[in-house]
Amino acid sequence: MSMGDRLRQLRLERHLSQEEVARQVGITRSAYSHYEINNRHPVYETLIKLANYFNVSLDYIIGGGGAKRPAHPTEPQEHKMLELFKSMDQEQRQQSIGLLIDIVEGERKKNVRSVAKSKS
Repeated sequence: MSMGDRLRQLRLERHLSQEEVARQVGITRSAYSHYEINNRHPVYETLIKLANYFNVSLDYIIGGGGAKRPAHPTEPQEHKMLELFKSMDQEQRQQSIGLLIDIVEGERKKNVRSVAKSKS
């Protein structure tokens, strides 16, 4: 399988557009499109960004025999959350993590109270 085929497969597995991938990696949609159809090959820095973005090894992305690392979440909601998180600056990420912790801990406390009441 060629690098372009791998890139296309990785993108489609995640239900992403070429525009979304290009924006996240910092290239134009046109450039990314050329990578998928094997008209051009990305420079080394872009290859690293693509491998990191798709969470796969460089060897896998260039069509070698390397093993593919675990993929991004398969649940649409998980994927959306990951994409939103990647688009945030550091302060927004910290605030979001804090909110998620508050939500999860709040649910745990509510469940503990519910179990305690049912045992009474």
